[in-house]
Amino acid sequence: MSKDYTNSSFKKLLDKLQQESWQLELLISGFAIFGLFSAIDSISIKLDVAQHDKRIVDTLIWFAAKISCWILIANLLIHVILRGLWIGALGLRYVSGDIDYDELKYSPKFTKHLQKRIGSFDKYIATLENYCSILFAVSFLFIFYFLASFAFVILLLVIATFLISNDLSGVWENVLTYTGVGLIIFTLIGMALTFIDFITQGFLKKKKWTTFFYFPIYKVFSYVTLAFLYRPLVYNFLDNKFGRRLSWILVPVYVGIIYTSSYYYVESNYLDYGLRSSKHYASKSNYEDLLSKQNEFIRVATIPSKVITEPYLKIFIVFDDNVEGRLFSYNPGLKPKIDERGYTTDAVFFSSTSSREINKKDSLRTEYFKTFNEVYQVYIDNILYETEFVGATNSRKNLGFESYVDIKNLTPGKHLLKITRKRIRKKDTANFIQVRIPFWSFKTN
Repeated sequence: MSKDYTNSSFKKLLDKLQQESWQLELLISGFAIFGLFSAIDSISIKLDVAQHDKRIVDTLIWFAAKISCWILIANLLIHVILRGLWIGALGLRYVSGDIDYDELKYSPKFTKHLQKRIGSFDKYIATLENYCSILFAVSFLFIFYFLASFAFVILLLVIATFLISNDLSGVWENVLTYTGVGLIIFTLIGMALTFIDFITQGFLKKKKWTTFFYFPIYKVFSYVTLAFLYRPLVYNFLDNKFGRRLSWILVPVYVGIIYTSSYYYVESNYLDYGLRSSKHYASKSNYEDLLSKQNEFIRVATIPSKVITEPYLKIFIVFDDNVEGRLFSYNPGLKPKIDERGYTTDAVFFSSTSSREINKKDSLRTEYFKTFNEVYQVYIDNILYETEFVGATNSRKNLGFESYVDIKNLTPGKHLLKITRKRIRKKDTANFIQVRIPFWSFKTN
């Protein structure tokens, strides 16, 4: 069975499929483009959420998925356009045949120039066919190239994280440090040589003196970059002059697309969508009723709306790792021996947590909220208001801290809410402003 590819009948089948592959190409491209455009919004939201929550692993996964989708979309759109042009050219050839330069009745100079530059119409159709066929394969090859580059970055991050997070000391710490630094240097050298070999289309594989030191690196990084999965595609692409020429064309095209897509329109010198809330600007990220999309996030804290008609004001401070880190810095006794933040699993085969440890955690939880209420303070128009924050989730299922402030005595009109945070610096306690949120108070009764 493994020898079937050498049979003449199998080769004839491949030749037949090769001639009719354009139909499959268009079918697959159409479904793929539709599916990718349907998925890109969901992937973008997942990426925004992971970035906002500072989950590095999730961010890297969704970033790779998003870039891969855009690579496929860009290539497949170009492929569909060229394939449509190819079909149109075939239809025109059926009606009009080849180009009749004599019928055009141009001057001999222009006729000679056009015959040299354009040639026959069949040549034009054949060129389009070559571009279409290669572009379809390149669409997937470029994803593998991107994932290979991405694998290098992941490898460096894994090594660096392992070095930073190790709790060893003494001789073993030095051994681990030197080993990690050596691995990073080896990875960087391997990245540089692999990139040079890539852009020169295999220069390091052609010379005997470069083969001596590059071959071992090539063997190692072929597994790191998963090159063994797509290597036949690469060499079949590079052994063709047309394919090599197309690879040089696509690189500046991608650079141009990225550069062009970076442009945006600036509407004002003083107003900007990304401004933080202040006494002069009300950012939608601080008002619950304006956060309508999944990828719109709370910036520090929210209140229900810009206009408050109730005699009380609900304040929600969103939780993130920085909040807990600041509380640990302010009150070091809160920091547990084992930090449970991060990825975990529900698959527990046995529990070693004793009732004593549970009781200790409960008492620390009480101290945790006491510290939070001491660290975070609320001011309205520079007047300190008494608050008692409790743990809560808002309507968007964000975890955080919630409190209510009595504002029945506020005068109608504009007011400025200010949330500050205490911080110990050089044994002195200082207040830092976390957020300013303007609002308008108008009582209905």
